Amino acid sequence: MKQAIMIYTNQQPQSLEIEASLKAKLEFAGFRLVEPGQVPDYLITIGGDGTLLAAFHEYQDWLDCFIFIGIHTGHLGFYADWLPHELDELVDSLVRSGGQGHVSYPLLKVQAACKDGKIHEWLALNECSLRTMAGTMVAEIQINDKFFATFRGDGLCIATPTGSTGLNKSLGGAVMHPRVDALQLTEMAALNNRVYRTLGAPMIIPRDEYLTLVIQEEAQTMLMIDHLACETKGIQSVKFQLADTRIKFASFRHTHFWDRVENSFIGHKQERNPKSNINKSVK
Repeated sequence: MKQAIMIYTNQQPQSLEIEASLKAKLEFAGFRLVEPGQVPDYLITIGGDGTLLAAFHEYQDWLDCFIFIGIHTGHLGFYADWLPHELDELVDSLVRSGGQGHVSYPLLKVQAACKDGKIHEWLALNECSLRTMAGTMVAEIQINDKFFATFRGDGLCIATPTGSTGLNKSLGGAVMHPRVDALQLTEMAALNNRVYRTLGAPMIIPRDEYLTLVIQEEAQTMLMIDHLACETKGIQSVKFQLADTRIKFASFRHTHFWDRVENSFIGHKQERNPKSNINKSVK
């Protein structure tokens, strides 16, 4: 049976033009294109990392069934391995792969318990943040249901390894390789003085442990799951742990994680010959 491919694109003119060209090439190569509502073998996104995030949240119930491929319409993104001028190479790689080969990244499972007894559950690819909209957020931090500390400040960020390069990094968190099965907690403007005290450093929580934030004081807070704002009214606690489900990316053209980090935050390869730098400094 022909492999099924779904294409998910933003509505920018360049992306729509790429979509039309890619569809023609895929059909010529013998692939079966499917529409929303049908489960594909591959889901190809065209746009940026935001487009891939949108596709992830729209089709997260099917994550065990398909593999992601990202085409970036700008510079190379963190989740997109292909550029618009590489469509022929992409189709050839799909033909040669035969549907085999992928890498997987851990996801964050978020469960919010409300006053009415309801439990709301989400998956996050990058991170979840709980922050105050006004005043100081007060939350009890528990690890495996055991009290660890009381946090007072602007908010907290809980990130996956792949999400560690986003909000987590801007808050002073560590950049984690996706093969590290752990989540990371970072603080936002913690209130630290002689009366109130937090750890004041990022925390790495392993796969077999979980983290719970218990809201101590009623405050105007915002719960963000990746780029999505979620309703927080009536939430009493939020539990975080690595999900059993993982996101899969095709591995026949997959940029190494540290190359992604270097491309995004350093931007160029520094000179490899240390002697040349020494000679220049001497002169």
